[in-house]
Amino acid sequence: MIQKIISGGQTGADRAALDWAIANDIGHGGWCPAGWRAEDGLVPDLYCLRETQQRNYRQRTQWNVRDSDATLIITPAAELTGGSLLTQEWAQKINRPCLHVYRCNEWREWIRIFFGTNSTSILNVAGPRSSGAAGIQPR
Repeated sequence: MIQKIISGGQTGADRAALDWAIANDIGHGGWCPAGWRAEDGLVPDLYCLRETQQRNYRQRTQWNVRDSDATLIITPAAELTGGSLLTQEWAQKINRPCLHVYRCNEWREWIRIFFGTNSTSILNVAGPRSSGAAGIQPR
């Protein structure tokens, strides 16, 4: 059972996951880049995140994968690029379960199977930022 959602605090999928956790009274956290960097300026301080030592996004991505039991990557399309691809590659490298879902008929079934076969208390959620995937973060 998921007890905590973590992400990097970027606009888009990251914040949508954190907002969902807050709205559903589930613990949340994760790592964000030093300086609370995000594409819209600073990650809002309402999120219970910690800063990495580096300002780049790579370190926070790796640390969030490392500190979770599993990762869920949510994208609008089947192809992974940028930080979403890095997230998947890092999860594979350190042998963490990772599921990529996108808009298709099967995504609900994929999630059901994934959580049915992976014990997950801390879930890392990743995906594209708002500028790369309009509509991924509800307003």
